[in-house]
Amino acid sequence: MQLKHKKGSGFDLDLVVMIALPEDLCLKILCLLDHPNLAAAQQVCRKWRVLASDNKLWCNLFKDRWGEGQAAFFAPPDDCKSWKNVYEVQDRCDRVGLGLKIIREGSDYYLVHQGEILRYLGSRNCGRKRLSSHSNTLNGSTLDDSTKPLLEPCISILDKILFIIGDLEVATSSAKRKRVSEPHTTD
Repeated sequence: MQLKHKKGSGFDLDLVVMIALPEDLCLKILCLLDHPNLAAAQQVCRKWRVLASDNKLWCNLFKDRWGEGQAAFFAPPDDCKSWKNVYEVQDRCDRVGLGLKIIREGSDYYLVHQGEILRYLGSRNCGRKRLSSHSNTLNGSTLDDSTKPLLEPCISILDKILFIIGDLEVATSSAKRKRVSEPHTTD
């Protein structure tokens, strides 16, 4: 394959070369990435989006992070969930805990229970817009179509109250973790 690169044309030769790589070589490259970089690789092109969603890649990432025992316990039933989804849920559990929580990711708010996103609550960004490709991730994890709702304008007082609660939850979560991890001393 011969490619011509015109300087200043906006044509990115490196990207074209990466896209033209054979699938097996792409998978070997992708298996070297951690989960945030694997999620970022999904943004490169359609081919890489499919390859970076490979079940074996996410299964190996899960095993590397949580071990074989946890992988056997959390293994998704056939055709029910992907390893990528299982990884995202377990990662979210580690970050925010198992209870019912309102979490903020960027300017978006979600209701989460046991790592699963139950509901999109809204965004601090006013005006109607769709999630764009650059904001299509949640802490490095790519959102699927079911979690890409249309963002509504934040005009009601209820929205503002939810945002305040979400902000308080975020602000107190690190303090709660510090308090739990510190040894108790009696004076």
